[in-house]
Amino acid sequence: MPLHSIGEIAEALGAEAEGDLALKVSGASEPHSAGPDQLALAMDPRYGDGIAKGRAQAAVVWPGADWRAMGLKAAIFAPRGRLAMAGLTRLMDPGPEIWPGIHPHAVVDPSAVIGEGAHIGPFVVIGRGAQIGARARIASHVSVGEGARIGDDALILQGARIGARVTIGARFICQPGAVIGADGFSFVTPEKSGVEEIRETLGSREEIREQSWTRIHSLGAVWIGDDVEIGANTCIDRGTIRDTVIGRGTKLDNLVHVGHNVQIGEDCLLCGQVGIAGSSRIGNRVVLAGQCGVNDNIFVGDDVICGGATKIFTNAPAGRVLLGYPAVKMESHVEMQKALRRLPRLNARVARLEELLPGGAGTGGAPGES
Repeated sequence: MPLHSIGEIAEALGAEAEGDLALKVSGASEPHSAGPDQLALAMDPRYGDGIAKGRAQAAVVWPGADWRAMGLKAAIFAPRGRLAMAGLTRLMDPGPEIWPGIHPHAVVDPSAVIGEGAHIGPFVVIGRGAQIGARARIASHVSVGEGARIGDDALILQGARIGARVTIGARFICQPGAVIGADGFSFVTPEKSGVEEIRETLGSREEIREQSWTRIHSLGAVWIGDDVEIGANTCIDRGTIRDTVIGRGTKLDNLVHVGHNVQIGEDCLLCGQVGIAGSSRIGNRVVLAGQCGVNDNIFVGDDVICGGATKIFTNAPAGRVLLGYPAVKMESHVEMQKALRRLPRLNARVARLEELLPGGAGTGGAPGES
């Protein structure tokens, strides 16, 4: 691993540093386990005591920290710790090793266009008419379907599947096992189905009939903007007629499912196991925490934030903070949970009041007797 001086790291982070700026480190570590050649990460006073337990000579610390009293030879000051982590990890991450050029065990259709400086690993399959951008890196066992277009500086890791006619922007990052451009889950019955009936009646059914499902094929594809990241084993379905869309700068965690025709805006954050049903629209800068679900054919406005396991069944106005099943405003959910916890005490109180009433439980009479 290459060595980095404290001065070099501080410059990369745009941060102030003091002490021996020529001191070099090979990596980063938590304070209590840092070795003498590692940079301890103590960006919050809560972690300052850990430095004495380790052997670090330099650390990233909070503004105003007395780094000399901690026994350090140098310190970098980080006003915003997690932002410093972003810059530091970017500097120290060597990235995956991918075969330069086209590996002899890759299968590339003669009509495919491979950009200058691209790296194509072993057992990669690139289909007819596909276009791979300059400096793209594609690891082993990836398949890229016919007519797909992948932008410059993309990184697609092991076993990902990019379907036919999918369009992906620049600086795309795709973790192992993701599938982009599978057919949407779309079926119809010759007659009105039970699902359609209960949607109209909110649960009531006149009769239960046998029904069979007819497949609706997906003619659309998937369009992904610049600077999008897709997590491991995430699935994005192609559109039925129009493309499924993921806007610029949006980040999807592992095991996210985006249904057919879904339109997701820019700079959204979708955490693990989020599911978005077909034809829903998600605005810009929306955050969906783990296991959130979004019903089909609804709109979630800009800047909505949803807590973990929230289930959204109706349109959500812009800027709303939601929680619960079904989703309600977070403050309403908190009050509902408080009321729920009070129910046993309320029930006991009502029981005591009933005993005091004429003909109540305490007299052995039936409720309502006088």
